[in-house]
Amino acid sequence: KPKSRNIPIEVLRQREAKWLDMLNSWDKWMAKKHKKVKERCQKGIPPSLRGRAWLYLTGGKVKREQNKGRFQELDNQPGDPKWVDIIERDLHRQFPFHEMFAARGGHGQQDLFRVLKAYTLYRPEEGYCQAQAPVAAVLLMHMPAEDAFWVLVQICEKYLPGYYSTGLEAIQLDGEILYALLRRVSPVAHRHLKNHKLEPILYMTEWFMCAFSRTLPWASVLRVWDMFLCEGVKILFRVGLVLLKCMLGSQEKLKSCQGLYETMQLLRAIHPQYMQERFLVHEIIELSVTERDIEKEHHAQLRSWKESHGDLHCKSPPRMHGAKAIMAAEPPSRQDLRQRPTIIVESPLASMTDEVQAEDTERSRKANKKSHKTTITPPMEEVHPYPPSTDPSPLLQHLTLQKSEESLSSAEHDTYL
Repeated sequence: KPKSRNIPIEVLRQREAKWLDMLNSWDKWMAKKHKKVKERCQKGIPPSLRGRAWLYLTGGKVKREQNKGRFQELDNQPGDPKWVDIIERDLHRQFPFHEMFAARGGHGQQDLFRVLKAYTLYRPEEGYCQAQAPVAAVLLMHMPAEDAFWVLVQICEKYLPGYYSTGLEAIQLDGEILYALLRRVSPVAHRHLKNHKLEPILYMTEWFMCAFSRTLPWASVLRVWDMFLCEGVKILFRVGLVLLKCMLGSQEKLKSCQGLYETMQLLRAIHPQYMQERFLVHEIIELSVTERDIEKEHHAQLRSWKESHGDLHCKSPPRMHGAKAIMAAEPPSRQDLRQRPTIIVESPLASMTDEVQAEDTERSRKANKKSHKTTITPPMEEVHPYPPSTDPSPLLQHLTLQKSEESLSSAEHDTYL
């Protein structure tokens, strides 16, 4: 049973109030209380505010404000037929059991097409890479297309630069970094992979390029993303290291996989207990792999890459390790961070006249907890987007649609941001 189910509703409401307070003075929190922001991301962002929090953490909100009208401009262009064709063929493969993406030509698939096509126009030299589709799909489950586009831009340019370029050099380098870090984290697993000459790119490519969205159970994906978008790529390294250590970290565990093929099979079917939300999040937080460790190893791997392969073909911008680094690199104005509810849904108990009142409500929320006017997004229905592997042909009705208990009741005044 996921931990979240046991959290009393009062606690969840308090968490939402704390997040609303943070989002209202985001620059101050990031400058003076970043540690607290990090801790709250580790606890899990309330589902009702996850989309908005991701937009702020990545710097997508600032990017959107600084590029007003840019997404619409890209959206209106037809796009390169070569990329359009490939994107269209990929749409139905993303989270086919999630109600948002189940229907061919449905609104989910349409928005996914718009976001991916816009990216190919925004970065024509990079174009489209298949691994971007599940990343964009996860974002669209939490936010409108324009926001999802800017968060995708930030992930591709700041968090994982070079990952989606042709040649996959950046992912190969990170594979080598992961492998080198594994020696320290689990010498047994490292030796096993070395003995069987199992190249990192064979098992970690999908993990990292899709930010584990196609690997972990859904509850774990969301918790990993909360931390990843706050703290940067080191979270992906930690997840990879935890899984390798859990699966290959002792002689006992290695008895069943004597060869390369068996090891690959094992890493393609990771035991559910190691991917379970509570266990995995605890292990990620406990594992001491820092930005400095990754950067140090990155320089070492770059040197050996140059010796064996020569210069990198794709010159990527430097990687930014999380929300604080991104904000420091491009300090936003207060105006860029202002929250603006876009669609206001009237509640029978509240008569709102304009957006300003909606914004004021957030500020007065702590002072007046009984107010019927709050700007909380409607609860998302969380469904595991991939069918359980035990069922050969699960249909949508086999999945239990769980209403999230982690947001305010829809009787209250809601805003979709």
